[in-house]
Amino acid sequence: MWRQQRFFAGFLVAVGVVMTALLVYQHQIAHTANLIWLLYIPSGLLLGGAFLYYRHRSHVSVQDDGVKVSTLLSSVLIDYDSIKSVKASPLRQHFQDRRSRLIAPVMKQYVDKPALFIRVRGDEAELAAMKKRLGARIMHEDTVAIPVPDADAAAWEISSRLPYRLGQNQGGGRRKKRRR
Repeated sequence: MWRQQRFFAGFLVAVGVVMTALLVYQHQIAHTANLIWLLYIPSGLLLGGAFLYYRHRSHVSVQDDGVKVSTLLSSVLIDYDSIKSVKASPLRQHFQDRRSRLIAPVMKQYVDKPALFIRVRGDEAELAAMKKRLGARIMHEDTVAIPVPDADAAAWEISSRLPYRLGQNQGGGRRKKRRR
């Protein structure tokens, strides 16, 4: 969101500075109709600050006690013991069926890029509480999908910290069909 909107914040500040300088040069700054140009500078700075705060708050961090998924207003710590699997797949997988209407306009450019998918184990009450804190766009059923800059590196980092589980299917190729 920061990359898309930083132009508008800079544009507001630049237009405010240019128009204020022009009105000061023409000695027309005292007119009440021209005072609106003075508001462009603080509104651009406020908008830029809000987007920087959003950028700072929305992230995924791998910690010693679990994976912390932070959104603008809340954060959830997912223990490594409650993680079933981690993978990097295109974000489009998360929005299949009728969920495509939940794609935010900001996220549409990232739909075909890899995202971090974390499958969580837990009872229905824990999953419902986690979904309430993260939102329906990020979490669907038991899967948390987060667009991150390097999904493969994040998935590798998280999976390297998962406890070793015997008997878990670690993937592999599909079984070949029998010849008839």
